[in-house]
Amino acid sequence: MGNKILGLVFIYFFLALPCLAAQPLDVVINEVCWMGSGISANDEWVELYNNTSSVINLNGWKLISKDGSPEIELEGEITARSFFILERTDDESVPNITADQIYKGALKNKGEFLQLTDDKGNVVDEIDCSDGWFKGDNKTKNTMERVNSKLAGSNRNNWQTSQDTGGTPRAQNSRGIKLVPEEETEKSEVVDIEQQQPQQTITYASGILINEILPSPEGPDKENEYIEIFNQNNVAVNLAAWSLQDVEGATKTFTFPGDTEIGPKKFLVFFRPETKITLNNSGDGLKLFKPNKEIADQIYYEKALQGESFNRVGDDWVWTPNLTPGAENIFPKIDEEKTEGEEEGIIEIEKKELLGALSEILPGRFLEEESSKNFSFVLAIALILALSSGILILVLKKKISLSKKAPWTH
Repeated sequence: MGNKILGLVFIYFFLALPCLAAQPLDVVINEVCWMGSGISANDEWVELYNNTSSVINLNGWKLISKDGSPEIELEGEITARSFFILERTDDESVPNITADQIYKGALKNKGEFLQLTDDKGNVVDEIDCSDGWFKGDNKTKNTMERVNSKLAGSNRNNWQTSQDTGGTPRAQNSRGIKLVPEEETEKSEVVDIEQQQPQQTITYASGILINEILPSPEGPDKENEYIEIFNQNNVAVNLAAWSLQDVEGATKTFTFPGDTEIGPKKFLVFFRPETKITLNNSGDGLKLFKPNKEIADQIYYEKALQGESFNRVGDDWVWTPNLTPGAENIFPKIDEEKTEGEEEGIIEIEKKELLGALSEILPGRFLEEESSKNFSFVLAIALILALSSGILILVLKKKISLSKKAPWTH
């Protein structure tokens, strides 16, 4: 009987667990670009942030305005301690950042009351800016950023104007623009919030490297160019919001999708149709960025070799015809026998040069005969001759010196 009760309890919790509602501030509205960009006022976007250490399924969640527009039904997942970008109308609202979801509906410049609800309709976060946006600048296009993701969104002192024009999409928020003297009281309150619970610092993995690139394939470049990434770590790494960017010509940035993960000691290969990055055959470079815009790795190359990939070898790079996308790099083996033969050839050349010098003092015929028989013998003869010549010169000098000191007698 006891086992049956325990079994029923287990089944109850197993079935009820997925139905548990999200807790307040599990996911928050983290940044709002309510003013658009310098290119278009329609380039609005909203950034969400996951405060938890778990992946959260956003299917059934909503981000809505009290006035009914926008009303966004969310889809997909937001990974742990990560961001989710909502872009208005198309994926061009945030340059070089791939949207997690596209929505329709404008944010009014005079303010909005936004609520984020889970799939049960529970309010997880809200910001009441119905009387005007707390922060942000329509003239400079600096966004409205949350100061502390663990504190209430409707606290106006928990918001700041971003230091950066265009804000900090899919990255840690800035320290905010310094406030003018007449806002000194408000400034003090913001400092108090930061001191009570400072914003959590996000640490990104190291050991994620560019491992192989193919700028000039045998087939069409636009289809066959590829970039390979390698994870040196013994654990899997989530690459959501990491990005690649080339450095020459019409540069392009490719941001990894939110579900991108690379296993331990594994490779990821991205072809040009996916990244839209063109690796110039005349020379180019490539940078790998972490979500906080820190450079994780970078490489440069001069003119690309047709049909060969550029491969990492420790801290160096080499061109090789052995293409290995998604696998360990392969390099041509050194032919040891050929190397030994080359060394013997060098020795023979040196012998010939020495014999050529000896030909000045030894009879040509004798030198030719002996050089073909025994090089060591010839060398010994040369040394003996040189030594004898030296002794003979010393004796002659001695006799000349003595003859100068004593007069000849008859």
